Amino acid sequence: MILAERAARLEAEAAAANAQADLSSTEALITYYRLEIEKLRRQLYGTRSERKARLLEQMELQLEELEATATEDELAAETAVTRTETVRSFQRKRPSRKPFPDHLPRERVVIPAPESCPCCGSQKLSKLGEDVTETLEVVPRQWKVIQTVREKFSCRNCETITQPPAPFHATPRGFAGPNLLAMILFEKFGQHQPLNRQSERYRREGIDLSLSTLADQVGACTAVLQPLHALIERHVLAAERVHGDDTTVPILAKGKTVKGHIWAYVRDDRPFGGRAPPGALYYASRDRRHEHPSQHLRGFTGILQADAYSGYNELYDPARADGPIAPALCWAHARRQFFELADIAANARRGRHTAEISPIALEAVKRIDVLFDIERGINGHSAEERLRTRKEQSAPLLATLEAWLREQRSRLSNASAVAKPIDYMLRRWNRFARFIDDGRICLTNNAAERALRGFALGRKSWLFAGSERGADRAAVMATLITTAKLNDVDPQAWLADVLARIAGHAIHRLDELLPWNWAIEMERRTVAA
Repeated sequence: MILAERAARLEAEAAAANAQADLSSTEALITYYRLEIEKLRRQLYGTRSERKARLLEQMELQLEELEATATEDELAAETAVTRTETVRSFQRKRPSRKPFPDHLPRERVVIPAPESCPCCGSQKLSKLGEDVTETLEVVPRQWKVIQTVREKFSCRNCETITQPPAPFHATPRGFAGPNLLAMILFEKFGQHQPLNRQSERYRREGIDLSLSTLADQVGACTAVLQPLHALIERHVLAAERVHGDDTTVPILAKGKTVKGHIWAYVRDDRPFGGRAPPGALYYASRDRRHEHPSQHLRGFTGILQADAYSGYNELYDPARADGPIAPALCWAHARRQFFELADIAANARRGRHTAEISPIALEAVKRIDVLFDIERGINGHSAEERLRTRKEQSAPLLATLEAWLREQRSRLSNASAVAKPIDYMLRRWNRFARFIDDGRICLTNNAAERALRGFALGRKSWLFAGSERGADRAAVMATLITTAKLNDVDPQAWLADVLARIAGHAIHRLDELLPWNWAIEMERRTVAA
């Protein structure tokens, strides 16, 4: 009876462990497919609301936790099943795994075959085939020293000594190779790993590179790459339309930090079928005075898509020396203010302290979303096609929306919460409605906001820029790295190749090293190989 009771208890524990593992596996699988569906929707239709980017990040974190929990429960179920003979082992349902890339090298490890038949002992064995199990493995980073040898020769006739010239180095008295320099730069400005953390990691790997040494290399590389920054600057400011925005960056001052700013200007003609390669341009400043955008955009006379920051007003002045810039405001900024008053999910999380949902704000969000739906359908079309669709579909909706907003505002007091976002739009209605008359204008300024997202995340890691010069260096390197990313180029590989070639490259052919031209050259080399 004791043995039977023990067996029953073990079976119950195993069944419970199987059930728990099955539940965890199902939750992880459901979250995985939800994440894939959201990613596909984002690729097909673009960002549908301000919360989508955060939602994807939260789902990825949730999937990570659920996968780890499911694996723990699976192992616990296997352990429980091994103690009983009647309960079957749990079989976890997993999404199909993608095959490993073909470009990865394969290393064959052959398990020795038996020399004789385990059944009869005969040694007459013939091979029928083989089963191959692939396992992904990584080789730890290897450091090496490149010795460049320049032999000297003496002429026996005239006794002249000849020697090949010394190779070019990316930095003066360079001791670091281009791949190492590219890794340092990309880790610092692309992955937001401060130099002190890089130095500690290298020391653990047996390489002593002090903080001052790394900083010296960063400064030298920034100076070497400055001509490429100038070319990208000229390319971005030659656009018909740019996106502009800024974000705060603490800058170290005497005994404190000051609220500096990083300004981003993005050229991306792909929404209206433009063939010019995209690019991003960054500047740093100690404050947010209006002189900065006027200085950054001197000579630019196209369309500026930005928020309603008053510092841009000088650019729109008809008396501007270079001619006025045409303003186009961001509908995402306007929608966000209504959305905060109509966010049902956020209100539900607040519990009993929640505020009432504003029916006017909710209706405004619905009406604006119809305009966004039309924009998704014409994204990537030519400016003429976009303009024609907007005249036919968006213009009537826009006129109706304006009349509705004015009617609602006439019924509201100045103390009403929803009056503020309505006033924000109506006072600048001409700038919001400009997209109806120009197919090149986008409905949002999300391109600039995406370009600044790295700084918003990175400043949590590096806390502040060490000086104004440090902020300027960050702006230069961010220009190079972000532009490479916008052109689907691996920033680290591009930087390594540029640093290896730029010292001996003709100055009048530097445009060949720009990311979009570099990608074409690399593709040509691959095809030739």
